[in-house]
Amino acid sequence: MPITSSAKKALRASTKKKVFNHRRKETMNKAVRDIKKLVVAKNTDEAKKLISTAQKAIDKAAKMKTISKNTASRKKSRLVALVKRSENK
Repeated sequence: MPITSSAKKALRASTKKKVFNHRRKETMNKAVRDIKKLVVAKNTDEAKKLISTAQKAIDKAAKMKTISKNTASRKKSRLVALVKRSENK
């Protein structure tokens, strides 16, 4: 447990940030999960429509430094590649 007042304040701040970061990550992961389910179900048209939603969630997470910008770029790239690959099959 923190002893000094500044450490107590830092603990409160990090607890609040944890909630926001968790919510942002969950939104991002849910969007990616939905696309992957559609790809497995061979429903590429619906997956294409959801790509923009997933990219928006990933970009928001990167903007707020929940994930790094390189991680965001990699996730978006792999997601689009996954949909394109399933489309060609």
